[in-house]
Amino acid sequence: MTGLTQTANPGSGRTVISVDAMGGDRGPAAVVAGISHSAKKNPDIAFILHGPKDELEQLVARKRNLDGRVEIRDAVDVVSMEDKPRDVIRSKTTSMWSALESVRSGEADGVVSCGNTGALMMLSVVRLRKILGVDRPAIAVLWPSRAPQGFNIMLDAGADISADEHDLLQYALMGASYARNGMDLERPRVGLLNVGTEEHKGRTELKLAHDLIAQNAHVANYDFVGFVEGNDLPADKADVIVTDGFTGNVALKTGEGTAGLIGSLLREAFKFSPLSRLAALLAYTSLNRLNKRIDPRRVNGGVFLGLNGTVVKSHGSSDATGVSAAIKLAFKLAQSGFSEKLAARVASAVSLPQDADSNTE
Repeated sequence: MTGLTQTANPGSGRTVISVDAMGGDRGPAAVVAGISHSAKKNPDIAFILHGPKDELEQLVARKRNLDGRVEIRDAVDVVSMEDKPRDVIRSKTTSMWSALESVRSGEADGVVSCGNTGALMMLSVVRLRKILGVDRPAIAVLWPSRAPQGFNIMLDAGADISADEHDLLQYALMGASYARNGMDLERPRVGLLNVGTEEHKGRTELKLAHDLIAQNAHVANYDFVGFVEGNDLPADKADVIVTDGFTGNVALKTGEGTAGLIGSLLREAFKFSPLSRLAALLAYTSLNRLNKRIDPRRVNGGVFLGLNGTVVKSHGSSDATGVSAAIKLAFKLAQSGFSEKLAARVASAVSLPQDADSNTE
């Protein structure tokens, strides 16, 4: 996660991350292992852990480095991957609800969950509320790229399957703010994902969004590079790539699957013969670096943009490495005061065309 910049915490004491221990495919043991890994690397993080108290106490007790770093909140119910979001919001006894409540009450600075994405988004909107001026929150993900910062930001990655031109403009504003505050890019480059780079291509809402994003670029302090294509996601053409949630989610899952396939094919190739196994041994350091660059676990964590609070969605199948990466992301965004800066950016966007002196948060 080298693409995110370290920022000093303006307050005293540790940054508190609220963690939903339940809902992931690997169970609470993987989550506790992930927070233990984070605690070893960063002494400035503390945790509020939500789930069945008896089970979590046993898991936490096995990690000596978590002594004094974890508060456990008993939550008896679990949101499964099969649960419908509209049913989840009726129960106040789930670990997901409890985790979000810690952020809403101000006890925690951010929340991490491996649970049901739809349920987490709906609960986040209900409990934390949308930032004034945001119609649809978006999920922003980090995409390994050739850019100097090592990652590009893509949004929306699946919060809402559709988006009109006004939604896409808001995504551009929020993505640029994320790049500016999370990746220290003073003037991020924004691209709009399309089936071609020519201005006459694409659906009507994309053409309208193209004009809106271009019109607001100067005042909102980003550079609009126009339409980009799928092969620009890992390239050095745009730092922020804007699309609707349906397209973004398909692209994300395709990228994850491709990374997994490359890893499998490389392992298979290097096991083919004694000579290839020797070549793998000689290239071990380089192969390890490649594995880190394409490993989805190390860029795990989609940020819900447009809410009054920092919410990071970790992959449902996350292991300890994936959970730790999501916690690191939540920690850095919480320390930067990102949610407050994003709210200021969106608020100023209401009068963007006229307000040339608005701040560049």
